[in-house]
Amino acid sequence: MGLSEFDLIDRFFRDVGRTRSDVVLGVGDDGAILRCPPGHELVMVSDTLVAGVHFPLDAPARSVGHRALAVNLSDIAAMGATPAWALLSLTLPEVHERWLTEFAGGFSRLARTHEVQLVGGDTTRGPLSLSVQVVGMVPPETALRRSTARPGDLLFVSGRVGEAAGGLALLQATLAPRESLNDSVRRSLIERFEFPQPRLALALKLRGVASAAMDISDGLLADAEKLARASGLRLRIDLERLPQSAALAESFLPATATNLMLTGGDDYELLFSVSRKYQDRLEPLISQGDITQIGECLPEMPEDPAHAGVELWREGARLRLSALGIERSGFDHFA
Repeated sequence: MGLSEFDLIDRFFRDVGRTRSDVVLGVGDDGAILRCPPGHELVMVSDTLVAGVHFPLDAPARSVGHRALAVNLSDIAAMGATPAWALLSLTLPEVHERWLTEFAGGFSRLARTHEVQLVGGDTTRGPLSLSVQVVGMVPPETALRRSTARPGDLLFVSGRVGEAAGGLALLQATLAPRESLNDSVRRSLIERFEFPQPRLALALKLRGVASAAMDISDGLLADAEKLARASGLRLRIDLERLPQSAALAESFLPATATNLMLTGGDDYELLFSVSRKYQDRLEPLISQGDITQIGECLPEMPEDPAHAGVELWREGARLRLSALGIERSGFDHFA
């Protein structure tokens, strides 16, 4: 006899993540009871992942579990918050115990790393998809937003953008790699897609320093456009400043690597602006290679609805996307 819905929950999800003292009642009842510490505001985020859209149909279950939580933790990081509790709604075509063990393991390992406890959710039958909600906390008036960048601010990005998209392209063979591609380099890019690492520690260092922030999930250009529009200004990105990925350079021709850096999604790095007066505070992070200044914030957008809000420059000259062979700035579910 197969597992019932309630057996499934009890076996795979009752003890997922870190056990927290602020959870009065967790998995197993009609609702969770949580104790919010005084002097904090709540930050709530939610993401849905659909098989064949957000991850390959044959993706490793451990990766699916990891990514389901990671994409939400990245949103929490973009707000400068600390994650605490998670809810998981899982739709399965059928019950595969090995798949569920691996999935729960991937989810739980990342949850424990960041002291998150799974406190509830739902399971149902249907096409494979999952929705995760994460609740975090932040002291009043300290949350980072995407609408508060100012003209004159410097623009930064964390990590190496484009690597996750490069990994997915190698995994699905949608782009031709260099013939001499090293297998360890190939594997490192695929792992960047399968196991993204949310920038929670960096985000806490940016609280009180960054004027605006957001995570990069749909591609650097696409998400930069969102930040520009939300803040009502333009962003200048200097291509020669983009942090160069050695793995991308080894894997693809230069034009392809540039395209991936600008339009590839699933990096879950942070894009943020900083007032010039706080620039010195970032020097340790810059010297360690954790973050890179890639441009600056310019005055408000022209009254032109077709203007994207982002300008690309190379060696003092402004470029059009078409000059780089780019047709679309990033991922869009409905494009």
